[in-house]
Amino acid sequence: MMNTLVGNIGHFMVILAFVSAMITAFSYYKYSIAPETEKASWHRFGRIFFYIHAIAGIAIGVTLFNIIYNFRFEYFYAYSHSSRALPVHYMISSFWEGQEGSFILWIFWNVILGLVLIHTNKSWEGPVMVVFSLVQAFLVSMILGVVIGDLKIGSSPFILLRDVSQAPIFNINPDFVPEDGTGLNPLLQNIWMVIHPPTLFLGYASTLVPFAYLMAGLWKGRYKEWIRPALPWTIFSGLILGMGIIMGAYWAYVTLNFGGYWNWDPVENASYVPWLIIVASIHTMITFKKSSTALKTSIVLVILQFILVLYATFLVRSGVLGDTSVHSFTDLGLSGQLLIYLFFFMAVAIFLSVRSWNKIPTSDREASVYSREFWIFIGATTLGLMAFQVILPTSIPVYNAIIEAFGGISNLAPPADQIEFYTKFQLWFAVIVALLTAVGQYFWWKKMDKKTLKNALATPYIISLLLAAAIIVLAKIYTISYMIIVLAGTFTIVANATILSKLVRKSTFKLAGGSLAHIGLGLILIGIMFSSGYSDVISINMSGLTYKKDWEDELNKENVLLWINQPLQMKDYKVIYRGRHKKLEGVPGYVKVDKLESTDKLNEAIALEDIVVDGTTYHKKGDKVDIVLEENSYFKIEYYQEDELKFTLFPMSQPNPSMGLISSPDSKHFLDRDLYTHISAINNYDDPEWGDDQRYEVTPGEQFHLADYVTTFQGGEVLENVEGVDLKEGDIAVKAKMIVDDHDKKISLEPIFLISGNKVGKISDVNHDLGVKVEVESIVPEKNQFVFKANSYQKDYVVMKAMVKPHINVLWIGTIIMLIGFGVAIYRRYDEFVKMRNKGME
Repeated sequence: MMNTLVGNIGHFMVILAFVSAMITAFSYYKYSIAPETEKASWHRFGRIFFYIHAIAGIAIGVTLFNIIYNFRFEYFYAYSHSSRALPVHYMISSFWEGQEGSFILWIFWNVILGLVLIHTNKSWEGPVMVVFSLVQAFLVSMILGVVIGDLKIGSSPFILLRDVSQAPIFNINPDFVPEDGTGLNPLLQNIWMVIHPPTLFLGYASTLVPFAYLMAGLWKGRYKEWIRPALPWTIFSGLILGMGIIMGAYWAYVTLNFGGYWNWDPVENASYVPWLIIVASIHTMITFKKSSTALKTSIVLVILQFILVLYATFLVRSGVLGDTSVHSFTDLGLSGQLLIYLFFFMAVAIFLSVRSWNKIPTSDREASVYSREFWIFIGATTLGLMAFQVILPTSIPVYNAIIEAFGGISNLAPPADQIEFYTKFQLWFAVIVALLTAVGQYFWWKKMDKKTLKNALATPYIISLLLAAAIIVLAKIYTISYMIIVLAGTFTIVANATILSKLVRKSTFKLAGGSLAHIGLGLILIGIMFSSGYSDVISINMSGLTYKKDWEDELNKENVLLWINQPLQMKDYKVIYRGRHKKLEGVPGYVKVDKLESTDKLNEAIALEDIVVDGTTYHKKGDKVDIVLEENSYFKIEYYQEDELKFTLFPMSQPNPSMGLISSPDSKHFLDRDLYTHISAINNYDDPEWGDDQRYEVTPGEQFHLADYVTTFQGGEVLENVEGVDLKEGDIAVKAKMIVDDHDKKISLEPIFLISGNKVGKISDVNHDLGVKVEVESIVPEKNQFVFKANSYQKDYVVMKAMVKPHINVLWIGTIIMLIGFGVAIYRRYDEFVKMRNKGME
């Protein structure tokens, strides 16, 4: 039955959140400019309405999840993004699969951040919350779903399916509710989809905090003071957004089948560019705190990081990247609204900056080559150039759209090979940054001159050369560019490790954030070089077969065909495919599909035999079992060396009617490498094309060829009971028992022959792995023979790609160390802020 109440509640909460955000902004504005006698009432008024906004914002999310969780498919959002097949954690993923859900997630994080702000820094609360509440009002407007004439403000997640769909059923029955939804995009059915988007959106949301402090500082004439409270939040943004980006990279690595963790997709770039600017702003803000320089640069960068987040939102959600990115959202008609959002805050930031520019303190001190200010400036410039080099080509679809909007024609096209295009620039920028972090750290802690610098760097430089030489020789690195990357990476690791060791000896670990982050950068650089530059495809097609005509030559060359149970040598490994499996609720590992029989109910099957794993019986024969996403099949791939099973992988594939074969890889993780395996093509045996009937006259103990297999007929067995058949007195049931030899496997086939009165019944036995169906045609007692009728079709197979990713753990370890460095830096800067606040100086 259709439930419109929950949607009406949700829509009311959206309106309440929008109105309360506007009133909060107005109240805090009045609080910021009111005389002392009126401040208390406006302050109380502002807080009350922000609490109302917080309750409404959280209620919006709760209401939408209620719609998804309770399968209310009368709502367009639930119908478009969820289904009854999804387990709870994927229902959570479906919450933010759509644009509206992701905006709600962003609103939620801003609510949490706003609550933290109003209780941590009272002297800044008024002006900061004006900016904060205005941003919230703009965000909530994105889900208002209000239409006034031809003007549409936002897209509501609480709209009914009947109000969107043109399906004739709604003309007949307006209260029609679909039985099921269309489900979650198969590529998003991964645990990382549950945690990656919330982390990324927290990173996006947190960039508002330093921006709000900056705007408040410019507005109230506190041109320097905003740095101290804003700095911990800027580092927090760098940490969380960086963590979100890394999670996205790992998600791509374990879910997508291009064999990597970064594809330079425009949506990936849209989050990477603001992060670069955040890192640059962290360094310039710290420089100002140290030496009162780079304040104006910090102002520009903090504005830029927030504006770039808004621009990334426009790129991803306007539909402008629809032809260039696999991750972008479709256009919901919000392009104009997103642009207004972007240009409004850009205009406010520019206005306040220009108005205050001549009043902003500057330092007349000339930056020496041997000063930290000089090296920070070079580093920030390099990071800015990195961002500039990525954002310009990424924005080509925007340029085209602008030109076409004015009646022109644009022939600009994004890079054909985006991985090569971006990598050839970004890698060298990263080398420069690595070298700067190695040298710059020495200027950070003490004054330097030419002689002191030489003495300080001599030992790290020599150690780095020796380590780099050892890595180059042992890893057999013969490419000059890769040698430079190894040297730059080891140099920044050794130099920063030297500084770190001195800090630890002095018991000042909270000062070690920079050194740790830079050590992580060096490891990331080396990890990228090895895992990408020396990735080795081991599944080389030596058969000469072309698997698919529409595949590029490279795909046909880098995939192998594996017939079930038939071994194939792949470089150091012998590989055997062992059939399709499913994942069951409450059962560890995977269960072979021939042990299950599907029912008419979604994600349900009947166990055809006991489900036993490691000696524990989880289900008895005949039990109903719950399948985790029935459309997903897991293909068991065994890897052998010297006839010894080394490990087993279960890459997943799902045939999708609109997207083709969706595959997620599986990897074996070693200390020094990953072996990455994914399925490129599978045999479809759901609707097999059976061959012509073949007849065999066989006596017990005789061997014969059934299809292509040597088969031994062991004999017949008289049955007293047959499952599903009511045997009466005088009825005869005989089971024929035969063993099929398929390489190292012996497979039983047991068709049944029935005689009931004058009627003959035949229960065939089908083995999908072998592609064989056999039944007892007749029994000839006088000849002691059984006559079998058999059909065959394509035996089961997979086309598979496998590659070795050397030393990829160096990359992941580097990211973890870098994020730990960010965390230590946050602790230090927040500790400084609290001490100053407690002294009444904040």
